[in-house]
Amino acid sequence: MSKLHIKKGDIVYVNAGEDKGKTGRVLEVNVEKQRAIVEGVNIVSKHTKPNAKNPQGGIEKKEAPVHISNLNLVDPKSGKPTRIGRKLNSKGKLVRYAKKSGEEIK
Repeated sequence: MSKLHIKKGDIVYVNAGEDKGKTGRVLEVNVEKQRAIVEGVNIVSKHTKPNAKNPQGGIEKKEAPVHISNLNLVDPKSGKPTRIGRKLNSKGKLVRYAKKSGEEIK
């Protein structure tokens, strides 16, 4: 499996689907299914039975996974969506960088 351009904690822009144009922080990445859960994006209603955590039960709103092809990383310099490249830094370590500004992504 190849490396993904998105990691947990990144700020991403949704470029396709119902939530097109929204931005949010990546909460979780599923490498096998190539999907990510983004904060405040792709909200679904889940019906839950009463349990110890939620004694009342009822309808719960939560984020559903989005395919990573529909996400672009937000450039740390300009704040706009950008593509990602990989290059060796001065220490010889492979790092991600924003293709629009050339800025290294932490």
